[in-house]
Amino acid sequence: MSKTKKRLVSFGRIILLVIISLIIGIRLYGWNAQSIAGNAMPMPFGYGASVVLSGSMEPTISIDDLVIVHEQDSYETDDIVVYQDGNMLVVHRIISINGDEVITQGDANNAPDNPISMADIKGKAIAHIHYAGMLISFFETPAGFILIIAVMIALHELPNLRERKKSAKEQERIKEEIKRLKDGNSTNNNE
Repeated sequence: MSKTKKRLVSFGRIILLVIISLIIGIRLYGWNAQSIAGNAMPMPFGYGASVVLSGSMEPTISIDDLVIVHEQDSYETDDIVVYQDGNMLVVHRIISINGDEVITQGDANNAPDNPISMADIKGKAIAHIHYAGMLISFFETPAGFILIIAVMIALHELPNLRERKKSAKEQERIKEEIKRLKDGNSTNNNE
């Protein structure tokens, strides 16, 4: 393998390990925020993400969609927002604002939600990715977390394994060559 190719492979491994480490770090940060502070959606740098668990925003946003949220200085009628209700997150549309009181409603719901305070709103939905929430939900399970760790170890060890196999083959070839040379010298010495 050429030096350039080795550098590219090494650089790719580093990038993947950094990405996986970030995923683990963000997951641990979120877990701490939820369990210690009761914050259902931590918003580092003003951004957060939430997995949609109900069909209340159909057809705009579906179950298992991942919603990307950004904090705003102000909100307007018709904004889709995420707010915390107890330990749950709700993704609904603002239908009216009266001072600090906000009324929301899911697009698929027949009745508005109970009024909330503007302070309860985590942020405005700026994007959603269809079905990405299934993947996020899986990685939040113990099996998903173990899979992330296994992939991280594999990314670290597989290139080394290939090199070790190549080195072992080379060592075996050298041993055979030495044995062949010794056998050749033994034959010459006996004559």
